[in-house]
Amino acid sequence: MRFLPHTDTDRNAMLESMGMNTMSDLFADIPKEFHLEQDSLHLPDALSEAAIVRKFTQASEQNRHAGNTRCFLGGGTYHHFVPAVVDYVISRGEFLTAYTPYQPEIAQGTLQTLFEFQTMVARLTGMDVSNASMYEAATATAEAALMARRVTRKSRIVMAGSVNPRYRSVTQNYLSRLEGEYVEVAMDGEGFGTDINNIIAAIDEKTACVIVQYPDFYGSVYDLAPLRAACDAAKCLMVVAFSDATAFALIESPGDMGADIAVGSGQSLGIPMGFGGPHLGLFTCKQKYVRQMPGRVCGMTFDADGKRGFVLTLSTREQHIRREKATSNICSNQGLMCTAAATYMTLMGDEGLKAVAQRSAAALHKLISSLPASVSAAQGAHFHETVLSFSSQAIRDLFLQEARKRDIFAGIPLEQLDDAVEHKHLLVTTTEMIEAADIQDYIAALEVAV
Repeated sequence: MRFLPHTDTDRNAMLESMGMNTMSDLFADIPKEFHLEQDSLHLPDALSEAAIVRKFTQASEQNRHAGNTRCFLGGGTYHHFVPAVVDYVISRGEFLTAYTPYQPEIAQGTLQTLFEFQTMVARLTGMDVSNASMYEAATATAEAALMARRVTRKSRIVMAGSVNPRYRSVTQNYLSRLEGEYVEVAMDGEGFGTDINNIIAAIDEKTACVIVQYPDFYGSVYDLAPLRAACDAAKCLMVVAFSDATAFALIESPGDMGADIAVGSGQSLGIPMGFGGPHLGLFTCKQKYVRQMPGRVCGMTFDADGKRGFVLTLSTREQHIRREKATSNICSNQGLMCTAAATYMTLMGDEGLKAVAQRSAAALHKLISSLPASVSAAQGAHFHETVLSFSSQAIRDLFLQEARKRDIFAGIPLEQLDDAVEHKHLLVTTTEMIEAADIQDYIAALEVAV
């Protein structure tokens, strides 16, 4: 839409039609003491367009961000490489402006994109079926808890303390106005891992589901087989959450581990960090539970002439079916983000995703093996994320300052995400964006601080 500024004649005509003489008459109902005089703003003189562009370009160049630093940040949002073609595809008008595909006869492109997205997500997670996405991982986790209550007709939710704090908080908020019990099981002490035995001990006959994260919030990889057996014995569902879907190109998928429902973030699949959003929520489950799954499912069919077509097979929101039968009132399928993820997965393929995961994991192994003796990493197997522990908060913060001088975002102080831990830990992540030289500089900054 073009910008068509009003002329003085236009403004005077509008004022006259309203029976007013000046612009200030429009604000007569607002008390005088709240009026802001133009002179009080101390605005600078107007600049040319070229000067404005230069001014703001110079200001933006002072910002430090993942694109011009070395980024070891994670915690649910990850700095992966996004091929240029992803942005090109989602910037095309037919994708960028496409709305919800209610009318399949004019939305075949959108429907096919979502269908392909679902297929690739189901393959990556090892699950039977995927929906056409959720807002992000936290609400997907909460919706999984609600779905488990519907499937099992039980009301008790057991949540591992090693699940992302944001996922836990949103899920607890969802459940706070419903009957039933929400139980969080403490993580593995100061080991920053998942204590399967404690989780199993928390299961009883009223439990609808157990929610764990794999790899967990601290990057730990562990065996889910004992939990699967315990869930079977108690007739409850096992829900597996995840933060970085690229992990399953390298390690066992939730489906391989026996998950009934797998939910998580698709941000790592071709979506930049973007100051915290937008993200993409992935939601998958076993085939037998598909009718209780929230959101939409796109399907492939054939018309009367035998031509292939795509439709919304399941759409179980309040606006589509009777309220008492609705599974959710989630009102967006994040279609543009689905397109980005589908484009990314298509470009990368199985081998490309595996290479990303291998490089991410190898960088973490290199970092841990290079740590000075006074800094320790969490024990056990990890994918590409772990916790570094320092002897004191002062030394950790000194390291963060030193790293910042070297244009390194060295990690997230863990108390910013989980206030239950001591203020001396750092959540650190490596992706394929981290080079050997970046790790050397990281270790050099550590050695200065410790």
